[in-house]
Amino acid sequence: MYTYSNKIKDVVALKAVVLGCGLVGSVIAKELAKDFEVTVVDANKKRLDELASETNIKGVVADLSKPEEIKKVVTDQEIVIGAVPWSMAEAVLRSVFKAKKNIVDISWESSEREDFLALDKLAKENGVTAVINMGVSPGMSNLIVGYVDSLLDKTEKVLILVGSLPEKREWPYEYKITWSPEGLIDEYLTPARFKECGKIVEKPALSDVELIDFPEIGTLEAFNTGTLCSLLYTINAPYMKEKTLRYPGHAEKMHMLRETGFFNKEPIEVNGVKVRPFDLTAKLFSSKLKLKEGERDLTVMRIIIEGKKDQKKLRYTYNLLDYYDEETKTTSIARTTAYPCAIVARLVAWGEYRNPGVNPPEYLGRDHKIFKKIIGELKKKNIVFKEKVKVIEE
Repeated sequence: MYTYSNKIKDVVALKAVVLGCGLVGSVIAKELAKDFEVTVVDANKKRLDELASETNIKGVVADLSKPEEIKKVVTDQEIVIGAVPWSMAEAVLRSVFKAKKNIVDISWESSEREDFLALDKLAKENGVTAVINMGVSPGMSNLIVGYVDSLLDKTEKVLILVGSLPEKREWPYEYKITWSPEGLIDEYLTPARFKECGKIVEKPALSDVELIDFPEIGTLEAFNTGTLCSLLYTINAPYMKEKTLRYPGHAEKMHMLRETGFFNKEPIEVNGVKVRPFDLTAKLFSSKLKLKEGERDLTVMRIIIEGKKDQKKLRYTYNLLDYYDEETKTTSIARTTAYPCAIVARLVAWGEYRNPGVNPPEYLGRDHKIFKKIIGELKKKNIVFKEKVKVIEE
């Protein structure tokens, strides 16, 4: 299925373009600048100027909602990295495919099989290798699930627990955002999709709260969110679920706000002025929940996969605990999202991974050479997934 190349990097640096100069896009750009001639494209000139002042990265101001602008900025590039808001991601992918450029993307998280197949067809028609969802979760979670699934004769259960948290807990929410408040609220509005008895089911976000102990940081609560994205139709396991991790009490507070109407998107009238509660709440969250400069965060993830191999029932457990990087002043969520993306971008650009079409990370996980390369490169960044394998039934 895959072809490899032992191609040595050219003396002249290859060109890479990062579409989006947000928290993660800027970190991807800095990482790739070690090996590539990097251009970053965004509509926000201030962000680009700040990045350019710290590095030799070139900034280009452009409207990435316009296909003609995308075509212009990717034309002479060897590899494209997508780091735009999720609402723009699919349109950006289509434009890049039509420009016949390979891309590694962190933004597109569709769980609809039809959307996946349509984009896969377009990528193949244009000979494009596209790796999607290549962050932490979705991303590394998918990669690990794909790897273990390829080891087992039959995968029976997948559980993904993941959260990005402030190291210091502060009242009232004991949570800080490193991404958009609108995205956070949408996560708490969107029904969770998972698999039970081989069927896709839905439950409200924030439901099924349970307490789980993590020895190094204490007790966290886990609740339903997410859609499992491509895993819903690429992994043949009857039970699969993803839950978000927060400090205890967070889910109840968010549930209360949602049920009171603070997340509603329909305008209401207040003293003769119409306002969307959603917009007001997002505005308040943007200041109250914003991670301050230098404030330490952490990323915690536990992946449990159970299945059968040679008549034995096995349980694979992978644990990740990552902290803010004091030396580079990089948040943990940016590290754990940006570095996997940058590693895979190198593999695609250098010809070590080629598979025309849309490739979710679980596809890369099935290729053991690629899997071990990614895990090894992350270890060099002190992002370590600790593996434990246990026989639970003979």
